[in-house]
Amino acid sequence: MTVPRLAPHDALVIVDVQVDFCPGGALPIPDGDAVVPVVNGWIEAAARAGSPVYFSRDWHPEGHPSFRDEGGEWPVHCVQDSPGAALHPGVRRPARARLVTKGTRFDRDQYSAFDETGLADVLRRDGVARVFVAGLAQDVCVRATVLDAIAHGFETCLILAGTRPVTVEGGHAALDEMRRASARIVTDE
Repeated sequence: MTVPRLAPHDALVIVDVQVDFCPGGALPIPDGDAVVPVVNGWIEAAARAGSPVYFSRDWHPEGHPSFRDEGGEWPVHCVQDSPGAALHPGVRRPARARLVTKGTRFDRDQYSAFDETGLADVLRRDGVARVFVAGLAQDVCVRATVLDAIAHGFETCLILAGTRPVTVEGGHAALDEMRRASARIVTDE
């Protein structure tokens, strides 16, 4: 895996690499755990460059409106303080990495790490101009995070090997949408 050189004005945003989104979890993304070594490589590169790292997590209250039992489209997942809401145990989260909590509202879901979390303000205060995004799932929360990062004025790069979609079709559509919105797709090629 080739990781581009990061700079201090870059940030790494890792979206929802949680137990419930990996094989064996409540809402497993196909090969979701395959992003872990990729993410760890980028975390090491960020540490070398002095670039900040942010992790988002779904952190749903019981009875969240995104759950099928409540009329939503997803099975119960990432319930606050449950084992499934934890970050994947293989992810090497730096002690200084910030944790962005989303999906806590009782009236709607929050797919993006920017949705009412204050992340854009924190990134600006940290002097960030460019964000590199990886995580789960490419066609849901990663897509929303990338599009919001662009809308907030950040140069935005998707780490393709560091993400997986819920469905192949959804992944292709999300990639097309992110490219059209000006996201740079970072590949190993």
